[in-house]
Amino acid sequence: MNEPSFDDQLKHAIKAFKKRLKLTRLDYESKMGYGPTTTGRSPIVGIMPPSQFPQAVWDELARQGKIKHVGDGLYELKGT
Repeated sequence: MNEPSFDDQLKHAIKAFKKRLKLTRLDYESKMGYGPTTTGRSPIVGIMPPSQFPQAVWDELARQGKIKHVGDGLYELKGT
């Protein structure tokens, strides 16, 4: 079986990152009550990236400006 190319890994990693971020936000929002003073936006912007991809993938996505390393192993999606 062929090993996926690094470019393929980058594509799959950013897709997995976006999905995990979305699910993390949905999970958080489902546990909150929304009242007249809530904005409806999740305060979650940074997450731990999926561990099935090597650190080099996350470093490269950060170098390309698609995600941003915010410290303590957390990354955020650029533009959020």
